[in-house]
Amino acid sequence: MTGMTVGKKAPKFETTTSDGIAVSTSSLSGKRWVLYFYPKDLTPGCINQACSMRDSMQEFEKRNVAVFGVSMDSARLHDRFLEKYQLNFPLLMDEGKKMIRAFKVWGPKKFMGREYDGIHRTTFIVNERGIITHIIEKPKTKIHAEEVLACLDEAANMKKQANLAKK
Repeated sequence: MTGMTVGKKAPKFETTTSDGIAVSTSSLSGKRWVLYFYPKDLTPGCINQACSMRDSMQEFEKRNVAVFGVSMDSARLHDRFLEKYQLNFPLLMDEGKKMIRAFKVWGPKKFMGREYDGIHRTTFIVNERGIITHIIEKPKTKIHAEEVLACLDEAANMKKQANLAKK
């Protein structure tokens, strides 16, 4: 669904976590990061996805990769979600859908025969230079972290091979 492209710069954004800490593309410069968009806090698929990421946070930390979840829910709902499921990564605020629109994950959806506009569950993996290295559309919520870690490992292996080829 997304109109974003691997190999292009990630859209610029400025927002805060649900507890008010500023996060922006400039604050993430020089770091690798994962930004995953999800439809709604405290719903079954989103719970599975968030818990998958939570349970693999040590692996992300080993790879020196920051993880952020994004939906258009309120800070109050984000905080309930974080507390209830003991999430160990920040949820970013996007009630005005600026990030959602910038990353082109808003659009028509269909559920149980009903059509409506909403967030398309999509994950972006971004390198130290702000370039999108992977896009995961329609991730498998229960094993989402495994999907992301596999992409990170693939990128690391490609980088190693490129460095070996230069020698």
